[in-house]
Amino acid sequence: MTRLFEGHPQRTDGRLTKENLYKEAQVSRATMNRAHAILAEWDAHLAAHGKATPGEAKRDATIADLKKRLTEKTQECTLLENKLKAAHTAIAALFHDNEALRQQLDKSVSTTVTPIRPRGPRQSR
Repeated sequence: MTRLFEGHPQRTDGRLTKENLYKEAQVSRATMNRAHAILAEWDAHLAAHGKATPGEAKRDATIADLKKRLTEKTQECTLLENKLKAAHTAIAALFHDNEALRQQLDKSVSTTVTPIRPRGPRQSR
């Protein structure tokens, strides 16, 4: 029984079942059923600690932690996707505005600009 509770079975898979209890003790099921004190101790331990072995409890804790981290990362990913969509929309709007301004500039500028001073080397004063 101690080997099962500590998570070090020698003859079974380590699950906390009465079948594994009598197999670990190397007795028949009938012999186990006649050992009322042992069965009472077994039932009391399972009531206090549950049916999970230390390895199963550790595994379950790891799974719970991973699920929590996955939820956090999923929320973070959703937030980043929303920011990306907003940035995409803003960039598209700016691009459209920029194109409209360029077209307007091309239509309004039909003359050439004449420089005020003549071209050539600068004259010193």
